Amino acid sequence: MEDRNIIELYFGRSERALEETGKKYGKYCHGIALRLLGIREDAEECVNDTYLAAWDAIPPERPASLRAFLGRLTRNLAISRWRKNRASRRYAGVEAQLEELSECLPSNENIELELEGRELGEVISRWLDGLPIRDRRLFVLRHFYGLGVEELARESGEKPNTVSQRLRRLRADLRVLLEQEGV
Repeated sequence: MEDRNIIELYFGRSERALEETGKKYGKYCHGIALRLLGIREDAEECVNDTYLAAWDAIPPERPASLRAFLGRLTRNLAISRWRKNRASRRYAGVEAQLEELSECLPSNENIELELEGRELGEVISRWLDGLPIRDRRLFVLRHFYGLGVEELARESGEKPNTVSQRLRRLRADLRVLLEQEGV
């Protein structure tokens, strides 16, 4: 079923919208949640929470891309779940990614003091837009979708060490830009 038709089902408050969303995007959302959380049961709960959040948001929101909308919901819910449970140290999936990014991002307190989240997002978006497609894809797959270095290496046909070096250079480049922007 086409995304626009699924969105219309949401607007009509038809429960079929949830079924169609699950058929078309269930594996996609589950993959995002599982990469970040590392526990299948928690990923399944996160996907169910994604469907509920989509039901609550549509309407009034009419996403331009249902896939991106659901991906963002899933990722945000998975990160929230990870933060909630990280005191128990059960989750390693997202921890490594956040440590890698911590090299170039300021602490949460500095972000709140110096920039609002949207401004930081705009700077990062501009930076991503200026990257070659290959590097942009690599960075987004690693730091948004949570793919591991080994998986990225298999997908790109490169050695894991090469992928790690490219990611390290990209993060260093981002850090320089953020420092120049006063972040």
